[in-house]
Amino acid sequence: MKAAVSYFEKTLELLERLRETQMEAIERAAEVCADSIAGGGLVFLFGNGHSRMMCEEMTPRQGCFVGWVALVELALSNHASIVGTNGLRGPLHLEKYEGYAEEILKGFRFGPHDAMIVISTSGIRPVIVEMALGAKQRGLPVIGIVSKAHCEQSVAAHSSGQKLIDVADVVIDNQCPPGDCVLEMEGLEWRTGPASTVTGAMIINMLRCAVAERLVERGVKPVLLPSHQFVGHTSAAEALETFYEEYRKSLRHLYE
Repeated sequence: MKAAVSYFEKTLELLERLRETQMEAIERAAEVCADSIAGGGLVFLFGNGHSRMMCEEMTPRQGCFVGWVALVELALSNHASIVGTNGLRGPLHLEKYEGYAEEILKGFRFGPHDAMIVISTSGIRPVIVEMALGAKQRGLPVIGIVSKAHCEQSVAAHSSGQKLIDVADVVIDNQCPPGDCVLEMEGLEWRTGPASTVTGAMIINMLRCAVAERLVERGVKPVLLPSHQFVGHTSAAEALETFYEEYRKSLRHLYE
């Protein structure tokens, strides 16, 4: 079990470093998100590939609340099949194309209080940079969640020469090393043990809690999604219906 313990220890070090170095950025991001939601706006989350998991970690998730919208483009994120139909080659190819993110953005009428969180460990793919640029062009503040170490040493892939760290108004570093994986093992050419899921989920949940705290302090009570595992619990069932209805209402301005 040496490898398992080593992965645990290395990832725990990243989490500790996250707390030591990223609290100011998380607080700034929380203020942006709280301003958005308190003003009747929405905070969108976009990530392609594995990063889409961080969007879904925010919402819909027990303990989430109205105000968050996960922009999960299935054509860029469905990797379960690996080969064949809906396999890995297609999404990896599509994320290189400029113009794709703009077509996604065209599907909405963003409001004056909306904001965007763009999640990418590398922070260089054209679809990622274009999503951030397109959001800023529409007046949305942009928060980037990225590995600074990976992004800074990588060559820009977008025609503008920019990376996510160049575009985002607030950058939160997920602390992951270049390539994401933290564990070297004798006999293997490449590292294993990716850590961005762990540090990314921690960032998402810290941000969620910090935003909820700010909203309550402002007298804006978040409408939460309760656990649907409380079978037969009348209050939970009523709260779930309230969440559905309030979430529906929160989307109105996007399609007007």
